[in-house]
Amino acid sequence: MGISAAFLTFLVAPVAPAHAAPGAPVPVPSSNGLPNKGVGALSDADKDFVIKVRLAGLWEIPAGNMAQEKSNDPRIVKIGKSIAEQHVTLDNLDRSTAKKLGIDLPAKPNSDQQFWLQEMRDANATTFDQIFIDRLRAAHGKIFPAIATIRATTRNDSVRKLAQETNQFVMTHMTLLESSNIVDYAQLPTAPAPANAGKGPVPVDGQMLAAASSNGGIPGVSTTVILLVLAAALVAGVITSMRIFRSR
Repeated sequence: MGISAAFLTFLVAPVAPAHAAPGAPVPVPSSNGLPNKGVGALSDADKDFVIKVRLAGLWEIPAGNMAQEKSNDPRIVKIGKSIAEQHVTLDNLDRSTAKKLGIDLPAKPNSDQQFWLQEMRDANATTFDQIFIDRLRAAHGKIFPAIATIRATTRNDSVRKLAQETNQFVMTHMTLLESSNIVDYAQLPTAPAPANAGKGPVPVDGQMLAAASSNGGIPGVSTTVILLVLAAALVAGVITSMRIFRSR
């Protein structure tokens, strides 16, 4: 079989769809293989992220402890205990990263977080659960996309590792909070309108556009060569089909 015919066969060959095994566990990527030497440029966004992870622990640990003391719902008590304990672990990771990178961390919650904690202190057993769940769910939803941005863009290996670990903690906490079945989703902020509506989720930058217009997006191969190969494959396919029909 010639190269053109082989190329055409490749184009039209059916592709078997990929199926996940029923009941297969969701994979959780481990951060064990990521370096953690403090190597790489440290941006202002990186520093802000490390500080915000610390701030999260400064108010969510006492909030989780309050849930164990004030709630009459065993589900809320368990959620609060899990979140408080996990934030202690995350706070240790964060402080270790900050020390390695020379980042000064706050020692108390910010004004918004102090207000939320006071709301919880003032709440009675009837109103506490809703305040606790809604305040923490809103906070986790706000930081969740910020973590993804840092994980995808940071140049520093320690920040990258911390972002991956933080992402898994936050996803776990969002799931725990939602398992209460009392999250008021209508009060959560909605996603901003897409900047390029109807043009796909990934914006195309100048370099990508230039590459696509010059060589079809395939490094080292010109558009002309691609068109010639496709044309040759089409002609070869027509000739082959005609031979088959004539032989019958």
